[in-house]
Amino acid sequence: MPQVTLAFWIVKICATTLGETGGDALSMTLNLGYAVSTLIFLGFFAVMLAAQVKAERYHPVFYWAVVVATTTVGTTTSDYIDRTLGLGYVTASIGLLALVIVTLLIWRRSTGSIRVDHITDRKNETFYWLTILVSNTLGTALGDYVATSTGLGFTGGALVFAALIGLVAVLHYRKILSESVLFWAAYVLTRPLGATLGDTLTKPFAEGGLDLGRIESSLVIAIVMVVLIAVTYRKTRATPAA
Repeated sequence: MPQVTLAFWIVKICATTLGETGGDALSMTLNLGYAVSTLIFLGFFAVMLAAQVKAERYHPVFYWAVVVATTTVGTTTSDYIDRTLGLGYVTASIGLLALVIVTLLIWRRSTGSIRVDHITDRKNETFYWLTILVSNTLGTALGDYVATSTGLGFTGGALVFAALIGLVAVLHYRKILSESVLFWAAYVLTRPLGATLGDTLTKPFAEGGLDLGRIESSLVIAIVMVVLIAVTYRKTRATPAA
């Protein structure tokens, strides 16, 4: 696993934004639909996860490819649940939040902790990626609810989630709550932040967006991610004692 630093969270937000624009590009722009797009992204997720699990040490390409895969799967799966199945944002958000909490509780009961800074066995890594997959699906539904159902809009929704992440950061520096709990709180919140940022970039002007192309936006975000990951990984290798 990578070190959880400020750079980690910046890349994570880029990954969640890419998941939103990339997921919508496949399901909407290319008109493949939510179900077909979900199956395609699940296939990509399975391939990347197999490579990640097989790796004996941290490999940035495999790790972040799996994260992006979970965000794209989360985007199309959440949209399928909310829109195609008609459950709505509130029902989907509550159900997925409960699933995240249950997964974490089972993880803790099964292994004794939900630490993410030292994962070296298959069981902990399985719970780790399962929690990420569910939390990124939750984030899409939650982001859509705050941005549309509450009337805040995509920019307003992004500001709300950014403020909540700031609150988590304050709790972290003041050491008020468990580091593991705060990590997962931040991890969940970065997904709806990325979702609202992605929609801000790609939605039409009439809906409060910038009307940028989904495919073009996805390519630009992917390039930014690659540069950030490469620079961070190079610095980490240059200072192994850290």
